[in-house]
Amino acid sequence: MATKLYNPFLDFHFDNKTCFLTGEALHSDKDHIQVFPEWMMDSFDLADKPFKMLDESMTTYGQLQLPCTPEVAEKFHALEARIQEAAQKGYEGMKAIPQLELFQWIGKMLYGVVFNEIQVGIRQSFLSGEQMNFSQALVQKFKNLHAMLQSILVPVEFEHKNPFTIEVFAVDNAENTFMYRDEINTLIYSLRMGDFGLIATLQDNGTHAIYHEEVLEKVKGHRLHPIQFEEICARYFYSAYLFNRLPEYTYMEVPEKVFVEPMPLNDWTMKPIFDNWQVKTYGQVLENFWKPWGFTLFEIIKNPDSPMSFIQDEEGNFRRSIDLPKE
Repeated sequence: MATKLYNPFLDFHFDNKTCFLTGEALHSDKDHIQVFPEWMMDSFDLADKPFKMLDESMTTYGQLQLPCTPEVAEKFHALEARIQEAAQKGYEGMKAIPQLELFQWIGKMLYGVVFNEIQVGIRQSFLSGEQMNFSQALVQKFKNLHAMLQSILVPVEFEHKNPFTIEVFAVDNAENTFMYRDEINTLIYSLRMGDFGLIATLQDNGTHAIYHEEVLEKVKGHRLHPIQFEEICARYFYSAYLFNRLPEYTYMEVPEKVFVEPMPLNDWTMKPIFDNWQVKTYGQVLENFWKPWGFTLFEIIKNPDSPMSFIQDEEGNFRRSIDLPKE
């Protein structure tokens, strides 16, 4: 039986003449899709806005593209149309989108950034004459992300649990808000626009949702002030840094579909899945996420036993009233 899944990491094949998702040869320079959805770039005038790469070089949102066959492009265009329609309906529309479709939508953006970063790295190594140094742990993460993204083409069944979790929140954003963040090393993503925000952990087997269960329960059913959503983002991005496992998956391909089974995260070391939470480091992350409101690290961790929070009040209840601008 022919292998269904394509793996570009076997020979680091990342040119613009090969479909990023199937490995098929392309016949035209026009065979590509945008990494960031065209409707999103149009809505927020993103196409010509700067996008910083990991090597500090600059490109634009519009220049980030993925080479692909017309068949793959058609699949993603159809997905984009469904997400665009949902986003126009706002929080309720996005909340109704199946997790797998949200994963495919977010996964394409995140992997698209990875693909373009790898192309930059390959060009730099060619010009310098030095071999590209690439972490095997990152290769494994990106390979799994790429394999799971092929679920848009091939029927895939995730056994027992999804490797990814996407949380959607109602957020009282200012008009024309667009706030996007990703961290490709930890495969975490956040987006705030319209009247919603979402946070995606793409390869943690759902552990972050368990780790942050208390705060997720506290905000459940509430419309968040932007500073509250950014606080949740800070918690997630920091815990993604503390997550000390490299998830592994087994792939079983049968004629009808591909079965993906996550391997247990507990290992022989019996170490906790997350490293110890350090208040000062968390405070530094939160300070960055709260930049629009100008809170300093000193203010945030003035009481190290109880860092500043806009999610809960002094009694530990959800904070309903916040007198701050909706940045």
